Amino acid sequence: MTTTSNDIGETASSRDVGDASQNGGPAETARAVAGNVANVAEQAVSKLPEATQSGRAAVEEANRAIQSGSDEALMAGTTLSVGLALGLLLGGANRLLVILALIPAAAMGFTLLDRSQSGRTPVKRG
Repeated sequence: MTTTSNDIGETASSRDVGDASQNGGPAETARAVAGNVANVAEQAVSKLPEATQSGRAAVEEANRAIQSGSDEALMAGTTLSVGLALGLLLGGANRLLVILALIPAAAMGFTLLDRSQSGRTPVKRG
């Protein structure tokens, strides 16, 4: 018999599923599994607003840092991100990882492009 525990401290054992199949057959086992899936889905949905809010706050903070960064720092960050993506690509990494590595490069590159086209005075530090 094995016992598993979820995030809220409830435990379920493999014996519970075995008892369901012995008492009610495959249909009862399917109902028990569907009930467990429904409970987990409810827990995930209840945490979704909190996760989206924290994700949004992280994106806003990253955007604020990029907008306030100096042009030299943005160029260095863009170069680093592109280099990382190329290294991942040449190293045979999953294409999804390569695309994820290019996201910061795109954000910083577009910020630099916007600054050069709008005539905004570059931010210099140091």
